[in-house]
Amino acid sequence: MFRKSFWAFVAVGLCLFYATPKVFAKDELVSDPLSHYIMAIVYDDLGDVDSAIKEYKRALKAGSQSSLVHLNLAASLIKNNELDKARAELDLAVKLDPEAAEPHAVSAILYLIQEKNDLATQEYEIALKNASRINPQDTEIYKSLGALYLKQGKLKEAEDIYSLIVSLAPRDPAAHFYLGTVLCGLGKDHLCEKEVKRALELDPDYCQALNFLGYEYVLKNQNLREAERLLNRAVRLEPDNGAYLDSLGWLYFKLGRTKKAKLTLEKALLLMKDPVIYEHLGDVNYKLKDFTQAKMYWQKSLELDANQDSIKKKIDNLNKNVGSTK
Repeated sequence: MFRKSFWAFVAVGLCLFYATPKVFAKDELVSDPLSHYIMAIVYDDLGDVDSAIKEYKRALKAGSQSSLVHLNLAASLIKNNELDKARAELDLAVKLDPEAAEPHAVSAILYLIQEKNDLATQEYEIALKNASRINPQDTEIYKSLGALYLKQGKLKEAEDIYSLIVSLAPRDPAAHFYLGTVLCGLGKDHLCEKEVKRALELDPDYCQALNFLGYEYVLKNQNLREAERLLNRAVRLEPDNGAYLDSLGWLYFKLGRTKKAKLTLEKALLLMKDPVIYEHLGDVNYKLKDFTQAKMYWQKSLELDANQDSIKKKIDNLNKNVGSTK
């Protein structure tokens, strides 16, 4: 028996063949390219990649002008590790249907395999943009595009995307939260706070939003009592989240509860090894005048992230002054 996915592929092929006049050349017998295309799908479904490639090529030779056939052939060539040939087929797929999302998505996969990450990101961005034009109300596509912009550091583009998502789905807490984080990155603190608070109105147990807003208050040294409420709630909901415990421990340090800060940060460190937690523990131990421990934690932080000039200065100052402070 064939798997269910076979019949789904056949259905797609038939629909494309009969419903789209330009899919196959009009001067060829309809059954010829279609039969090869269907057989290629059968072989693909059975895992016979070599036979699938032969049938896709026969469908093209028989007169197919379908972007989908080139796309499927490219996917099979990738499976067969014929990457240069796959690249050529994807270029043809894009030429035949420049507004399609799938050829660019597969191109992104191909570039990732080749470790060409920048090109992969470009193709993925095009795929998402094309998909959003095809399905302009699909907020999940926009979220993926927004996440890509965040990864690229394109905050203005991310702001535009998440603002659009909020307009399409005003009761989506994640949309408000990510818009808030972007606004924070752009220095629009008041608007950032407004959006994250809106996310929490829609979902009071949204842990990421609880931690984000609480930690922002801590960093700015404002609304610390409210920060304590937010961070304690996040930790109660996810007690084994090292990042949330780090935020709470740093709040305790800011409030002058240094010993409690140390215990909380040590618990956070058991859950995740992170340069920020090590730095915080270094600062706490320095406050407690345990300079040996302070230096050790700062050095651990640098081992995980060597590009921290502020910590290097702390260690230099400690080395200069520790003799007179013991």
